[in-house]
Amino acid sequence: MENIFTDSLNTYLENSFEETCKLLETLAAIPAPSHHEEKRAEFVKNWLVEQGAEGVYIDEALNVIYPLNCDNNDDIIVFMAHTDIVFPDTEPIKVTRDDKYYYAPGIGDDTTCLVQMLMVIKYIIKNNIKPTRGVLFVANSCEEGLGNLKGTRQLMKDFEGRVAEFYTFDGMYQHICNKCVGSHRYEIECITEGGHSFNAFGKANSIHKLSELICDLFSIEVPVKGDSKTTYNVGVIEGGTSVNTIAQYAKVLYEYRSDNIDCLEIMKNTFEEKINKANQAPDAEFKVNILGIRPCSGEVDNEKLTAMSERVIEIQKKHSDLNVVANSGSTDCNIPMSLGVPAVCCGTYIGDGAHTREERVLIESISVGLKITAEIILGLF
Repeated sequence: MENIFTDSLNTYLENSFEETCKLLETLAAIPAPSHHEEKRAEFVKNWLVEQGAEGVYIDEALNVIYPLNCDNNDDIIVFMAHTDIVFPDTEPIKVTRDDKYYYAPGIGDDTTCLVQMLMVIKYIIKNNIKPTRGVLFVANSCEEGLGNLKGTRQLMKDFEGRVAEFYTFDGMYQHICNKCVGSHRYEIECITEGGHSFNAFGKANSIHKLSELICDLFSIEVPVKGDSKTTYNVGVIEGGTSVNTIAQYAKVLYEYRSDNIDCLEIMKNTFEEKINKANQAPDAEFKVNILGIRPCSGEVDNEKLTAMSERVIEIQKKHSDLNVVANSGSTDCNIPMSLGVPAVCCGTYIGDGAHTREERVLIESISVGLKITAEIILGLF
């Protein structure tokens, strides 16, 4: 592996720690719920322009895109980190720190990764480094939850057939993700006649009927293919009017996941059978609304994917002195992998509490992740 750590880069990385932390504090305070990342997107775009980036733009999905050498180039590498966080806050987010950690919702997932990528981009700009291949740097939208990977879908559509490799910075550096967990997410509604709890006693209750369906869904024996993993879950249930009313309406949020495309299809067919069975009852109606579909991997060049994965693992081990494992996951990689483009999700910090308001990032891990990010990117220039 080529040594990219010149005196210039080493000096930059050593001297930029405080600037990296300041940028992290600033960016983490900007609210960015999925589908409403406008403020972070605008900040990132303006910051890049201030560093001297040319041609930066925000697309219709709120991706911030900085292309290098991409005109008429069909050999493009994507490097990305997402701007959205799981929380709906629209007011500034409180960021705190002590001697060991930064604390804030979304501070790690994915703000730290995004900041590290931005700092490497700054080095590239200031040193006028030109890639030999096409490169897209992307601060993408809608990775989380019901964002449904909107940003990556738009990117892969706009650059259809031109992306050869895909890297997203997301998570901690003891892991990579190179196997995609697909998911189908639904809102299931149940409607019944309902009525007064005493006078209309005996009429169908939507909560009861929906509960029966949930029990039926939980009786499913998950399919297994090789070392695959398949799961299902009910995450939210709502409905009813009052304690003395036979509920006319109830709904539930339901999902199933798998890292195997055949198992995902089996779950889809089984789910549809359960819904059709429930709708045979004369006193209840079930409606299914699709909330999000995340695909599994398609036909990917496994030799190339393995080489990409091994390279990232070697870099993460080199700078962290930790054992690094490859996991399945639901990330921005799902979209390119479903289209046959090899993709790896790379971790760049240490922390815990992701997707909680108590999330924290180990401060000393930030400089380690900065080196990891720099080598992953610059080693492909």
